[in-house]
Amino acid sequence: MMEPSEAGRDPEAVSKFVEAFAAQLVEAGMQRMAARVFAALLASDSGTMSSAELGEQLQVSPAAISGAVRYLAQVHMVSREREPGSRRERYRVHSDQWYEALTNRDAILRRWGLTLREGVDSLGAATPGGQRIAETLAFFEYLEGELGKLMERWREHRDKTFGQGTP
Repeated sequence: MMEPSEAGRDPEAVSKFVEAFAAQLVEAGMQRMAARVFAALLASDSGTMSSAELGEQLQVSPAAISGAVRYLAQVHMVSREREPGSRRERYRVHSDQWYEALTNRDAILRRWGLTLREGVDSLGAATPGGQRIAETLAFFEYLEGELGKLMERWREHRDKTFGQGTP
């Protein structure tokens, strides 16, 4: 079921975009169905769709949608919302989904850093394995330090480009 504001769009062109972008996300390591669901949500005017709408557009089962949404929610790329007065859920992609996904990676980098530090201590910093792990640790610590600065610069750029307080 197409949203009213999407009625004037060419469904075939939308489908081609969704599949092309999803294929690129898959090449980058995302699960195939999650990539298709994300691309479909991103392309919708409202940024929200129900499981039935996604299934109809992508020609897949509700179970496939459910698994994809579970993954996308875990990586903070979509959220689930209840339709008012209904048990049905709608899935929403936010305009800042990339920001949220990258910010979530900051916590992962910290956890990896703790484990890598233990690895250096366990193997010994002078051993070849310990040196490789120490270099990996230094790389992740560098990323962690730069990520906050990068995200702040993005927020400033986004506000200048799209308006103050863009969600």
